[in-house]
Amino acid sequence: MLGKPVEVLSFQEGQAGLEAYLRGADALPLRDYVPLVEGTIVERLGRACCRGQLVRGEPDDDINYTFLALLILEDKGVGFERADVARAWLRLLPAGATWTAERAAYTTLLCNMDDEFVNGADAGFDLDACADNEYNEWIGAQIRADLYGWVCPGRPALAAELARRDAALSHRGEGINGAMFVAALGAAIPLAADLETAIDEALEQIPEDSETSAAVRFGQGLSADSSAVERLHERYAGMSPVHTLNNLALVIWALCSAGDDFGAAIGNAVAAGWDTDCNGATVGALFGLRGAEIPDAWTQPWDGRIGLSLAGYSEVTVDDVVERTVAVAASICPA
Repeated sequence: MLGKPVEVLSFQEGQAGLEAYLRGADALPLRDYVPLVEGTIVERLGRACCRGQLVRGEPDDDINYTFLALLILEDKGVGFERADVARAWLRLLPAGATWTAERAAYTTLLCNMDDEFVNGADAGFDLDACADNEYNEWIGAQIRADLYGWVCPGRPALAAELARRDAALSHRGEGINGAMFVAALGAAIPLAADLETAIDEALEQIPEDSETSAAVRFGQGLSADSSAVERLHERYAGMSPVHTLNNLALVIWALCSAGDDFGAAIGNAVAAGWDTDCNGATVGALFGLRGAEIPDAWTQPWDGRIGLSLAGYSEVTVDDVVERTVAVAASICPA
């Protein structure tokens, strides 16, 4: 919700435009929800998520996918397959609520699948074709990966494998590596001695010579660099603002540089630009797993309400999804 109102602004005007908006709203450093400035693109597209306007977690594709992962695990357990992910999309996820790689994969499904695939029949074509799209190394799979880490505490290899199966429906290469890393890091953090150890454990789940691994190490190396944001944008100049690599490097920098300050972690991640809602959410989720305090000021405005845009689910509560997530985690990793 912190990054959602400035997401399109970041895409259209870049980090400079985002910084100008926040500075003009007297919101730098960003340590609270984004202020509303009337007559701007933020007012037109993100009013409901701005400071003083927020009454719930507004529907967003990032949140849809996290809840979908929970539903898949509740239904199929850790033995789910890529086809189960595809069927869950077809039954529950509106095509209009998908973007880039996910929309391309969805289109391929609809154009090629057997009529009874959604009811359990074979797909009728090779599902690998769904990932044959121009966006298959963008951030979509990475934002779908969080819950697989949450439910596998201390088991990063399993978390990475679950994320891989989900990601493979629409992504390839670094798109899959990013998803595997984020899930593995979420699984490693709760039991690791420190964040650096958790990052090392998560990196063991992806190829050492991958660009994803290099992005993680680059972001980690910027943790004490006052010019980190500039260096991030220099290194990944010209890359799509919704690519896996640039956003993952930013996430790791924000996570490693904020210490125990939750507001600094998510605020710096969002203010640095690119895919602002995805990055704020990923950093916030990983930070929470460390057990440090999350101030009430971040949760009180949305009153435990989570909006969704899935078939049969328009709103759920934090208490409900926490209870259900913990139940899945207990079934996978008994105490």
